[in-house]
This record gives sequence, C-alpha cells and structure tokens, in this order.
Amino acid sequence: MADSEKVLKQLLSNRRIRKDKDVEELYLSDKSLTEVCDLQRFRYLRRLWLNGNKLRQLNCLSENYQLSEVYLHNNELVDITGALRHLTCLQVLMLHNNQLTKLDRILTEINKMQSLKTLNLFNNPVAQESGYRLFVVHSVPSVELLDRKEVLKSERDKARKIYNQEQEKIRDTIAFGRRSDGPPLPVYNPLDIHIPVRTDPGDIGNSYLRDCMPNEDPEEAVNARRLNKSIAVYTSFDWSKVPRVKARRTAEEMFDSPEIITHVYR
Repeated sequence: MADSEKVLKQLLSNRRIRKDKDVEELYLSDKSLTEVCDLQRFRYLRRLWLNGNKLRQLNCLSENYQLSEVYLHNNELVDITGALRHLTCLQVLMLHNNQLTKLDRILTEINKMQSLKTLNLFNNPVAQESGYRLFVVHSVPSVELLDRKEVLKSERDKARKIYNQEQEKIRDTIAFGRRSDGPPLPVYNPLDIHIPVRTDPGDIGNSYLRDCMPNEDPEEAVNARRLNKSIAVYTSFDWSKVPRVKARRTAEEMFDSPEIITHVYR
C-alpha cells in the first residue's frame, strides 16, 4: 500500500491539486503496482487509469460511484468479483490482457451496468470459451463495442434465439396466423371441359341464376359454403425437448432443433 500512496501523493503534488474533490482523473498506469490503496476519498473521480501494472486483485474502488471509464488492461487480474458491481455509471471498461478465467463471474459483476458501451475482454482465457461473444452480447445488452468490434444486430438476434428461448417461443406463437386465399382449385383435364358455343346474343350478360345454380340438397349447400371460407394457418415451435441455457453451455453433444407444429383452422 505504501508504494501506491507514495505514487498518488507525488501525482497530486505535480498537478498542484490540494483538494480531493477536485480530482476527476487519476493516471496510475505503468507504475509496477501490485496493490492500490482505497480511492474512496476521491468522490468525484470519473476516469481512472491502472493499466500496465501487476495487479492480481482489485479492491480500491469501494465508493467511487461516479466512475465512467476504468482502464485495467495489461495487468495480472485473476478475479474481479465484488470490485466493480456498484459502478453502474461505467461506460468504458478495459480488461484485456489479464488472466480472467470465470466468464459467469465477470458477467454477474457487470450485467447491471446499463450505460456500459465499450468492453474489452480479449487476451483472457475467458475469451477462448465456445460461444463467448454471443453470451456476452446477451448478458450485457448495452454494449455496442466488444473487443474492438461493433456488435451487430444479427449477433443480438442470434444471441436472443439461443439464450432467451421463452421470449422467442412467445414471439413465434402469438398473433402470427396467416390467411390463405381458400382451398386449392381442382385440377381439370382441358380435354374434358366442354365450352358451349353461344349463338344467341341475348344470352350474354350477368345472370345470378345461371352462374350460381341453387343446390337441391341442403347438405351440399353447406359443404359448398364451407369450401369457400378462408383458411388460417398457425405455426409454432415445440421447445420442450430443447435443453435450457445452462445445460447447453455444459453439454458435450449437439442438441436437436425444435420441432415445428402447424395448426390449420377453417
């Protein structure tokens, strides 16, 4: 602790800062620090550079709630549990080039940061996990730039389909019926169709009785009316045989796609 306090005191002296409330930025990068003293006295601190040191743990930001940018890359961090969760104003978080191995713990630490736009986790063991990027996109939806690459809409859609199946099931089953134009037309052999030749000009014109002959049998009339009604088709997915998110992340075998169920109503 003495080393970090000495560095901090020298930094404030060089910048001629006498009051803690005037400190909005701290540059403590590349100082070979293994620990950092608690910075809670800098209540208005907004940007902090701790990159390029030898930090393995982080416990110096207990009450720095106004931090918007934190640079922790190029350290030796193995865990950040409990260190950042309360920093809900963070917009930029740099954690690349460390030794972070627990992706679930990292995302639990940052998934409440609704203002977080830029996040770097590359060159950590967690970035080698299968499905890492989509899982981060799903867990921290506010992120727009992940590992120096823009988060695309197609990635968000794919992540939602994989990790939020209940919502997708509702989207696929509610109010998505489509109407057809009616039953398929019968197929006729052109050779069997007899077209009468009209010789009387008076026979040409509209005639309801000629074009819509009444049915002698009431049952035939009902069937004819039923065939003229339109058809509504509803399609949904059966998710009951698809494993949930946690089971998929730990499963070694591939799982089947959901079965498509189609309902037809007239």
